Amino acid sequence: MSKPPAIPYVHKVMASPVGRLTLIGNDDGLAAVLWPNDKPGRVRLTSAREDGGHPVLREAAKQLAEYFAGKRRVFKLKLNMQGTVFQKRVWNALLTIPFGETRSYAEIARAIGRPTASRAVGAANGRNPVSIVAPCHRVVGTNGALTGFAGGLAAKARLLKLERG
Repeated sequence: MSKPPAIPYVHKVMASPVGRLTLIGNDDGLAAVLWPNDKPGRVRLTSAREDGGHPVLREAAKQLAEYFAGKRRVFKLKLNMQGTVFQKRVWNALLTIPFGETRSYAEIARAIGRPTASRAVGAANGRNPVSIVAPCHRVVGTNGALTGFAGGLAAKARLLKLERG
C-alpha cells in the first residue's frame, strides 16, 4: 500500500518587532515559524512555495500580530509540528506554559515524565518548529538565566518583556 502524497508546504513572510518571520504551513496546519537568521536545518521541512493568502498562514500572521500588539495571550492555531515522539512531547509541554510565566528545562523534563532529561529537553526546545506559538522563549535555565534561543537572546528577552508588560 503506497503512502498518500504529502500536502505541499507554502510560506509567507511577516514583519514583527523581533524581525521578519517566515511562516510555513499547509492544509494540515502551521508547521514552522522561522527567524531571520535561522540555522539551516534547524527545522527540517520540504521546500515551500510562496502563498501569502493561504488561510493557515493568514490566520497565523493575524494571531502573531495580535500577540505583538498585546491583544493575544493564547494562540488558537492548527499545528502541524514534525519531529520525534520525544520532541513532540516537549513541544506540547511548551504549549502549557502560561503567558508571562517561565519554566526551567528541568521543570519541562519532570512535566513529561523524564526528570533526568533536561539536556534532551533543551535540544528538543532548540528544534521547536513553531517558535513563539509553542513558547520556547518561556524556557529558562534553572537559575532563571536566559539560555539558547533560535531567534537570539535579545529576541527572547524582548518576548519575555512583552509578556510581562
